[in-house]
Amino acid sequence: MVRFTAAAAAAEEQRGTPDVLPLPAEVDWEMLDKRRFFVVGAALFSGVSAALYPAVVLKTRLQVAQPPSPCLRAAVSILRHEGPRGFYRGFATSLAGTVPARAVYMGALEATKSAVGKLVIRLGVSEPTATAAASAAAGVSAAIAAQLVWTPIDVVSQRLMVQGSSASEYRGGIDAVKKILCSDGLRGLYRGFGLSILTYAPSNAVWWASYIISQRLIWDGISRQFGGVGSREIRPRHGAAVAVQGASAAVAGAATAVVTMPLDTIKTRLQVWEGGAEKMTVSRTIKSLLQEGGWRACYRGLGPRWASSSLSATTMITTYEFLKRLSTKDGGCQSCKQISNQNK
Repeated sequence: MVRFTAAAAAAEEQRGTPDVLPLPAEVDWEMLDKRRFFVVGAALFSGVSAALYPAVVLKTRLQVAQPPSPCLRAAVSILRHEGPRGFYRGFATSLAGTVPARAVYMGALEATKSAVGKLVIRLGVSEPTATAAASAAAGVSAAIAAQLVWTPIDVVSQRLMVQGSSASEYRGGIDAVKKILCSDGLRGLYRGFGLSILTYAPSNAVWWASYIISQRLIWDGISRQFGGVGSREIRPRHGAAVAVQGASAAVAGAATAVVTMPLDTIKTRLQVWEGGAEKMTVSRTIKSLLQEGGWRACYRGLGPRWASSSLSATTMITTYEFLKRLSTKDGGCQSCKQISNQNK
């Protein structure tokens, strides 16, 4: 599917269409050295997760805080009572799940994107529409596959994150798994799985489609700004490509965070619920939130999640694009090499 952009640009040039900046060629699934892709990817994304984890902890604390607490006050409270380590509660458990979950996500994403992209192109759909459709389908596929691995890790790590504000105490990830299994069985580890799918499947579809569309709009704007006679000689440099990718990811991440925040809050409440005489359900969780503060309660922790999602999206996508180029087989990405040589 990645070859579509280069092919479309070549076709436009042959037809004598207006001068445009050719979009940087992407790297398709078949071009990748799969072993390098997964091994190097695990290392890179582990580092990214470590950098972004404190915002996730803060967001989770705010979502379950009773009574509600301002964002800055909650952050100061964690530092004062738990020290910097408080921002990394449950990190070891989260990291243990991040590696396999990311591997599943990336594999499903690239395989689906490539397969759907080729199928849609054969149906005669235009290249921009085919790219957005394939990316959306790939986002849904990747989200569902990854949640099978990630949901139990998410449940455990969130229980550990909120220990400072919860009556239950766990000695670590393994201890938390044992206690959850004893009290709720296997279903306890998959609490919120349905909501996770409802949250992440459509949000991933929107995110990847928005990311692709945002990139195209930004490149079109750059093309108009610097277009004119001889603009076919202008080729986007690597730094410009990374900047556009980062900006597109930030826009897509921020929009997705705002749209999916209520579902994320409900899911978090369900996953950290410790049990009791009354079973917690989605409807009871929503009712409880509305009683606490109306619909605004569903957006508690939006600030950290918005910042985390934007920063995470920017960091993840630039790391991901770098990883794909780092993992290409010898001679696999000729278009990338040609653009690189033309920029020298």
